[in-house]
Amino acid sequence: MAGYVCHILLFFLFAQETAYGTSFGNSLSDTLLDPDFIDSPPMVQPKFTSRSQSIRAVIGDTITLPCEVENLGRNILLWRRGSAVVTAANLIITRDTRFKLLEGYSLQIKNVRPQDAGDYNCQIGDHDNRDLVHTVEILVPPSVRSNPETGHVTVRKGGTATLECKASGNPVPSISWTRKDSIHGSPHLSEGPTLTLENVNRQDSGTYRCYADNGIREPVFVDMQLIVLSPPEITVEKSWVHAGEGYEAQLVCTVHGDANPEVMWYQDSFLLHPNDRRTMDTRGEKHYLTIRNVRSSDFGNYSCVAENSLGRAKKYIEVSGRPGPAQFHSPMYSRYREMYNLTWSIESFPLIEEIRLLYRKLMMNESYQHPGRWHDIILNPPSTRSESFRHIMTYTIKGLDPNSVYETIVQAKNRYGWNEVSDIFQFYTLSTDMPNEDVEQTLGSTAYGNNYRALSGSGSPEGSLVLTALLLSLATTVRRLMGM
Repeated sequence: MAGYVCHILLFFLFAQETAYGTSFGNSLSDTLLDPDFIDSPPMVQPKFTSRSQSIRAVIGDTITLPCEVENLGRNILLWRRGSAVVTAANLIITRDTRFKLLEGYSLQIKNVRPQDAGDYNCQIGDHDNRDLVHTVEILVPPSVRSNPETGHVTVRKGGTATLECKASGNPVPSISWTRKDSIHGSPHLSEGPTLTLENVNRQDSGTYRCYADNGIREPVFVDMQLIVLSPPEITVEKSWVHAGEGYEAQLVCTVHGDANPEVMWYQDSFLLHPNDRRTMDTRGEKHYLTIRNVRSSDFGNYSCVAENSLGRAKKYIEVSGRPGPAQFHSPMYSRYREMYNLTWSIESFPLIEEIRLLYRKLMMNESYQHPGRWHDIILNPPSTRSESFRHIMTYTIKGLDPNSVYETIVQAKNRYGWNEVSDIFQFYTLSTDMPNEDVEQTLGSTAYGNNYRALSGSGSPEGSLVLTALLLSLATTVRRLMGM
């Protein structure tokens, strides 16, 4: 390449001498002996009218390096990059087709690459070798890849998981980590190329996202999958399943475990197998045991057992013909001062034989809460059902104290026995400060739902009673003022 440049330069010098009818042998002596040479004015020196620049360009862009010169005369203008000559006069020396000379001697580079970064010299080929230097920096958008490249990391429960990603670009990208599949969105976890999770458990399994950003175009990311190998964990939808003879019962357990757990069903200590009345299905992590045309022999304790190479887990489910627990449907706030209408439902395939209702008053003030004694009431079983197995019952509790808090529980019995006692249900009676005709207008529907509870702030019995008293006092005050 250097020899090629020398030939070019010699060619230009020869052309110049020939044009003036001189030769290399006598051009200098003839010029000095010329009498007009002594009287001729000195030649004007060439100078750059462009200034040195630092140019930043994004990879793929087109850039122009300006080089404008006044009074170039017979001098040759060169573009150099290091020791390599890019152009000489109007000739492109480099074989790279991305380089082009524009009008004058400005140098254009198309589709710039990272290797195009560096100093470019526009040089006047005289005895002073004056240079105009442009510095080019190529900005590269970020790129990122996972380590390992598969993007999968597997670790045992209780171990330490290390996720790593590698980013490149110019400027050097910053790296951050988030949890992609978190139920709380995508929380920020850490900064840097490595994310370390210690003492991992099953909940740590999921997708983690590594972001790389250097301000050039959009941030990029790569996803990594963390798999935590753990012994099986089982949850059940219902630990108690109500069933009736001749009906269908379904038991469901959810098995968590990444080491391909095997799931088995037992009744008491006997391993169950599918038959004409019994099927076992799997849908994702959910496992189903369905018993059709239930018989009395099907009642009892069942267990869902899951086992993998790391351990074993078991959960129990009871199938029973006894009634299900009572579900209350009454509003929390009574429309009356001294009584309360209580409504509940109970699931039972056989007819209910006996109902037991217990209630008691809560003694409370700002500093303590003390329950009173239980009142026990035996009720006649309902004669109708709203559905084939759901019984709806209503009872009015009378003789209550105004402006008080009560709690109640319900239990039911059919031919298979008593059900579990229901959860405690609380209700509230009205204050004596308010006339009957104002009850509906003041409380209205807010005494029957969440709106009234939201107004109380805390939702506690004390807060509810305080708010009730305030509303009633306000209504009484308004009534008196209107009477005035």
